[in-house]
Formats: sequence, C-alpha cells, structure tokens
Amino acid sequence: MNPYILTALLFGLGLGTTITFASSHWLLAWMGLEMNTLAIIPLMAQHHHPRAVEATTKYFLTQATAAAMLLFASATNAWLTGQWEIQQMTHPLPVTLITLALALKIGLAPVHSWLPEVLQGLDFATGLILSTWQKLAPFALLLQIQPANSIILVALGLASTLIGGWGGLNQTQLRKVLAYSSIAHLGWMILVLQFSPSLTLLTLLTYFVMTLSAFLVFKLNKSTNLNMLATSWAKAPAITALTPLILLSLGGLPPLTGFMPKWLILQELTKQDLAPTATIAAMSALLSLFFYLRLSYAMTLTMPPNTLAGTAPWRLQPSQFVLPLAVGTTTTLLLLPLTPAAVALLAL
Repeated sequence: MNPYILTALLFGLGLGTTITFASSHWLLAWMGLEMNTLAIIPLMAQHHHPRAVEATTKYFLTQATAAAMLLFASATNAWLTGQWEIQQMTHPLPVTLITLALALKIGLAPVHSWLPEVLQGLDFATGLILSTWQKLAPFALLLQIQPANSIILVALGLASTLIGGWGGLNQTQLRKVLAYSSIAHLGWMILVLQFSPSLTLLTLLTYFVMTLSAFLVFKLNKSTNLNMLATSWAKAPAITALTPLILLSLGGLPPLTGFMPKWLILQELTKQDLAPTATIAAMSALLSLFFYLRLSYAMTLTMPPNTLAGTAPWRLQPSQFVLPLAVGTTTTLLLLPLTPAAVALLAL
C-alpha cells in the first residue's frame, strides 16, 4: 500500500477513536465510530484476496448494523428524555439497545459469530488492529453510559466467557483461536464493568499487551495453523521457548501476568455476592486454558515429520522490527508482581 494512503488511514483510525473519546453528544460519538470503521476497511481489503474481501464485507455489514442500532437508540433516547448527552442515559429502553449495539461492535456473545470469520480472513497486522484498537471506542462508550441493568451485562459476560472457551476447543486456525480468546476475555471485562470500571480498564490493557505478544509471535513465525507451529523451533528457538508462557498467560495461569485480571475480577464478583457467577466464570477459564495448552503442546512437544531443508532460518538476519515483541513479551510474563501498583494507579 502507498505509504501516504497508509498514513492517512492510520490517522483516520486514531482520529475516529479520539473523537469518540472526547464526545459528550451521541451524534459526535457515532461519527467517530463511523470514521473508525471506514478507515480500517481499506486496510482489511488491501491484499485483494477473496478471503480478505469476504472478511471486509462481513465486517462492514456488521458494523453498519451496529451503528444503525446505536443511532436509532440515541434518537429514541432524545425522543423520550429530550437530550443527547451520553452520560445522561436514564430510560432503560435506549440503554439496553445501545448496550446491545456496542456488544455487536466489539463481538460479545451471543452476537459474536462475525468475529472469528472476519479475523480468519485478515493478515496478522490488520487482525491485531481489529482485536485491540477497534475495541477502545466502544468500551469508552460502555464505560460512560454505565448501564444499570446488571442482568444484561452479567448474561453477556457469562455467555462470552463460555462461548469463547467452548468455541476455541476444536479450532486449528490460529486466527480463529485468537478470535475466540478475544471473545472470552471480553466476557471477563463485561462481567465486572458495572462494579469496578477501573478493573475493566486494567483487564482491557492487560489483554491488549498479551494479544500484541501473541499476534507478533505468530507473525514472526509465519504460522497460520496448528500444524505450522510444530516447525517454529527451527525458525526462532528462543521465541519458541517463550511462546508457551505467552499462551499460558492468556489462559490466566500464575505467576504470569494474565492471572492478575482474572484474580481481581473473581475477588470483585465475590464481594458483590455473585459467587455463582464467579464460579461459572472460573470454570469457563478452564475451557480457554485447554486450547492454549493445546497450542503450547503443538509448539514445544511435537516435531515435524522431516528435517527442514535449506539454511537454518535463525542464521539469517531478522527482517522484522522485534522491539514491540520484546516489550510485549516481557510485560506479558512479568507484570504480576506489580499488581498493587497497577490497581493503585487506576484507582487515582
């Protein structure tokens, strides 16, 4: 892609998210979300592959539907209450509609089915943007409206954690595994949204760091499915040794960083007298942990059926910028001891 066009599109992505962040009026927030969507569509379709075009079409239709729901709900709120302020949502009908519209935008269950199919048709760089940056603006709106209907949020959160874990069990495509991982992590964030917004923000940032590491590792290895992971030892031995730790951090095993948000969320749910909800969420984490362990097993404990021909890849100069991978991996593995500092920082 032309670097000037790429710069303009990335600027549009940043501007759309910033407009949504800064808006207090629903029309302005809707405009920011639309700018975000229109800026990423050319990035998704830049390879002109049928799968990429199909994924772009699905994404556009889904986001257009969610945007139409959002606009209808905000107009309904203005009709019922006479004002367009984001933080003055009082009527339950538009609040419920907007919550469902934002759930469709970020891919929460049960309106999640577009996310694995779209992510499967993209390259890792665009998929990383879709899994991280594109979730910021809808989450900013969710944090602002603070929907008081706890039943909807708890139902969406539990459904996402269960479907995210269950759906990833039989997947062999890494991008679909990462998509179901995203759905499960979003469920954890939504579960605690109404009780502790700062904890939701901490979980979101932690998920971004872990997902960044996972995407960059698979991009470095050029691995797109489970079988290709078995050959990664010949491409990057050091990364192959660290990748299972990244995957287990995504699964939430101590003493890795991914344990921190799950631990704090379960603690908060227990404080709110939601012990059954916390139990179901904790058990659903076992489903996610299974397919992370499956990826780790394929990467470290299996070998390809024959010896790789040609020059050993690790003897060649790395062709990719590896500093983000190094920073992301270190943070993914070593952030757990800093939990008190992170919680105190977000509580300010």
